[in-house]
Amino acid sequence: MNERIIGRVQRVNGPVIILKGVRDARMLELVHVGDNLLVGEVIKLEGEKALVQVYEDTTGLAPGEPAYGSGMPLSLELGPGLLGSIYDGIQRPLDELLKRTGTFIGRGVSANALDRSKRWRFVPTAAKECLLNAGAVLGTVQETSRIEHRICLPPDISGKLISVAPEGEYGVDDIVAVIDTGKERRELTMVQRWPIRVPRPARSRRPPSIPLVTGQRVIDTLFPLAKGGTVAIPGGFGTGKTMTQHAIAKWCDADLIVYIGCGERGNEMTDVLTEFPHLVDPRTGKSLMERTVLIANTSNMPVSAREASVYTGVTIAEYFRDQGYHVAVMADSTSRWAEALRELSGRMEEMPAEEGFPAYLPTRIAEFYERAGYMDTLSGAEGSMSIIGAVSPPGGDFSEPVTQHTKRFVRCFWGLDRNLANARHYPAISWLDSYSEYLEDVSPWWTDLVGEGWAQDRKEVVELLRRETRLLQVVKLVGPDALPDSQRFVIEVCSLFKNAFLQQNAFDDVDRFSSPLKQYRMLSLILAYWRRGAAAIKQGVSLGALRKIAVLQDIVKMKFTIKDDDEEAFAKLAAALDRAMDRLESAYA
Repeated sequence: MNERIIGRVQRVNGPVIILKGVRDARMLELVHVGDNLLVGEVIKLEGEKALVQVYEDTTGLAPGEPAYGSGMPLSLELGPGLLGSIYDGIQRPLDELLKRTGTFIGRGVSANALDRSKRWRFVPTAAKECLLNAGAVLGTVQETSRIEHRICLPPDISGKLISVAPEGEYGVDDIVAVIDTGKERRELTMVQRWPIRVPRPARSRRPPSIPLVTGQRVIDTLFPLAKGGTVAIPGGFGTGKTMTQHAIAKWCDADLIVYIGCGERGNEMTDVLTEFPHLVDPRTGKSLMERTVLIANTSNMPVSAREASVYTGVTIAEYFRDQGYHVAVMADSTSRWAEALRELSGRMEEMPAEEGFPAYLPTRIAEFYERAGYMDTLSGAEGSMSIIGAVSPPGGDFSEPVTQHTKRFVRCFWGLDRNLANARHYPAISWLDSYSEYLEDVSPWWTDLVGEGWAQDRKEVVELLRRETRLLQVVKLVGPDALPDSQRFVIEVCSLFKNAFLQQNAFDDVDRFSSPLKQYRMLSLILAYWRRGAAAIKQGVSLGALRKIAVLQDIVKMKFTIKDDDEEAFAKLAAALDRAMDRLESAYA
């Protein structure tokens, strides 16, 4: 180990260590503390003392033990082999740690994040003697059946390509290129290191205009998320935050998924680790893990590693974004991350703010979500990173600090409703509390794909839902019979919309995913029933007669019976509705 002693332990306060006699240390420097070489990070310097947060259990650490400095910040290994891997909060491969220490991770145990024994077929794409800018693609590696791993120049290196390795099998530490930067010659391998707290640079940021299609109708139609966007999913225990993220991870049209299990219960994370390898990617028919990286940091793991885990996840996502991919980051949950900040802040004896959280909580939340975006990368490609962060407010109270501060920095909000979850209405996303500021950005995309009427139809159904809310308040006071048929029909149509459109069955082969075209056809049919029915009531048709038309049952079941690409079936159903309404109106003429 080529590290120097930077100080010795003076005091141990859980994961926070005070070093004394410090003369050669840097802020955010990676250090190894004690005889067991526990991994830590310098977070405060004051005279000849330093505060270090340690990412492992500090039990048994004694005053006087040495601390070794690495001279570099806490960084990740980025290269072929990331996909399909399961890491802890500081990018230690859990499968490798299992082999070395058994079920419980030993203290001070480390392993390379990327497998050094595996060989990858490198295909050069850059020409010798050409000038390359930072981020330029040197060659490619077919990492999985779907993902081509592009070996790029690190963002801080540019110059003349002196040599590039011929096509062949290489390990990640083998030299594949030599570049002259003008000051020195640098030998490059397929692996690069990057500090987790430093955002990777891009050429420019694009305005969001393309939706991240999730196949979940309540999201795509009512509260769409743009690629490169940010969204919060707050909800109390049991409302379906994790399952909503799982559905999005499986069905969204992102190229890669980075799932961060940050401080969640061990049994939940176990389900993720055991189920994800068996999930089938609907686009390839192969394992979903071929385009997924898992970061597992459960609630019984060291709290400081939980704080680092979200930065580990977004740094990996930015690395693939820079290759020109669209990446979706699932952070579950940012509340546990904020709780880790609160505990560390308390141990450092900082002045607490609201509910004991540190005063810099809003800044940290903003820094995290601002790393999302749709970018023009340094290599000249387009890539995006979308962040979908679950929030676990205590007792489902959306007024608590983490939820409120998160709302300030995200542009989309999918609030989960306990009443919907108790009624087994999933996804339990409230159409009253949720919103999306990406609506105007993605409306042109929807209009081009499905038709001119999409924006107006969506606006009309949202207004109906608001009217229904007001009418239900009246119903609670005077009962439904006191309302005229025209107002009772509003409640009837909204009930149909909730059951036939918003509610979705993840276990049904047809209903678990809806294409944008199917969503629009379903919405159009329900609104056609509303428009024709409202006009019929004005002509004297009773609400009871409208309820009895046979085609209504087909509309209720269309989410199960009509597949995504079956436009003919939707056309037949629309024609049947028109015929039924024509007969009804003629009978009352």
